[in-house]
Amino acid sequence: MTYRAEFFSLLKLAVPLVLAHLAQNTLSFIDTLMAGKINNDAIAGIALGSTTWYLLIFILSGVLLGLNPIVSQAHGSGDNQKIALALRQAFLLCVVMMVPAMMLFWHSDTLFRWLDQPPDIAAQSGAYLRAISWGLFPAFGYMALRATLEGLSDTRPILMTSVVCVGLNVLANYALMFGKFGFPRLELVGAGYASALVMTFSFLILLVYFIRTYPELVRCPGKKLFDPGTMAEVLRIGIPIGLTIGFEISMFSAAAFAMGNFGVDELAAHHVVLQTASVTFMVPLGIAIALSVRVGLAVGAGDMARARVAGYVGIASAGAAMCVSAVAFLLLPAVIISFYLEYDAPENTSVVQWALMFFTVAAMFQIFDGLQVAASNALRGLKDTRAAMLLTLLAYWGCGATSGWLLAFPMGFGPMGLWYGLTIGLGTAALFLILRYRWFFHHR
Repeated sequence: MTYRAEFFSLLKLAVPLVLAHLAQNTLSFIDTLMAGKINNDAIAGIALGSTTWYLLIFILSGVLLGLNPIVSQAHGSGDNQKIALALRQAFLLCVVMMVPAMMLFWHSDTLFRWLDQPPDIAAQSGAYLRAISWGLFPAFGYMALRATLEGLSDTRPILMTSVVCVGLNVLANYALMFGKFGFPRLELVGAGYASALVMTFSFLILLVYFIRTYPELVRCPGKKLFDPGTMAEVLRIGIPIGLTIGFEISMFSAAAFAMGNFGVDELAAHHVVLQTASVTFMVPLGIAIALSVRVGLAVGAGDMARARVAGYVGIASAGAAMCVSAVAFLLLPAVIISFYLEYDAPENTSVVQWALMFFTVAAMFQIFDGLQVAASNALRGLKDTRAAMLLTLLAYWGCGATSGWLLAFPMGFGPMGLWYGLTIGLGTAALFLILRYRWFFHHR
């Protein structure tokens, strides 16, 4: 297959995934926007709460993403029984992972105080996490179904579900955060309950769709719920994926916690910029997941030449997409900040000034972020997840977090030093992962 033909095949699969991830990320974006209508402390509170939520959720649900290459390669070879068994193991993992996650969220305010976060912010964030924790199992279940459908190249229901849930999230937030339609005013706690409700609804929609559309997988021969061999494969592929995601997210989480030591305004500005960067990241993420599926299908069909082409096309496409957001961060920061809070309000001056400085650095790492997520997913499609795990550990913590701490504290760069560290970590990860992908095909 030529590069041009592969690009259009990738685009057909990626567009619904990009739109679905943008819609899904909008949930957190909306929470931040609506928290800004309360006060700056609410933005800081939801910054800590959502950072903690996504850190744990992405690490644990990353294990479920091991389904993606398993399903895509099994689909490429026509092995329906393998798909059905893998999904059953994933649902067992959903139950197992829910218990420790729930316990952590219910005691998160203690964790925040131990990390020297402002007491009021710690209390708000802890209450938010206790509320949103009721959506844990639906969040995990949704991720398992989504990974399976992505592996089957069936992405439209993911898009439709995500779009519907954006509207539901706005309505639920409005009712529960601000006490509308007869509900009490719960502020950040209301945002947590609203998110749990949306996650439950998303899971149920995909579950009904899957049962109705793929009865051959639901009733696939081999009725045993637990299959040791398949569970071992899911864990062997999925745990490195979860840890890889965890290394990146924890680097950003560590930066958020460290930012809290500088003050509430710095933390609020940090969250505004990081929330915006997470929105733009949905574009290369959607491309990267489609890339993983394309590589997996080619490997399953025994066509390694097509797998190689798919990887390079996807990596280049993701990097190019992030060039657009980098330009926007440099040219339109004031416009972006105005979406979150009143730009000219005197009480917001400090937050705005810090956000403007953070945006200049965030523009630098946009391209690196696109390249690293695409290269990581290209390796995922090959089931080469252990090497990616080790390389990202070295990049994000050996280079990124370490340099961020040195620049921010001993070297006196302050909050900007943390952002320089994030850029160094992402750039190093992109380089390492692309070299690993190239090495895979040159040493077969």
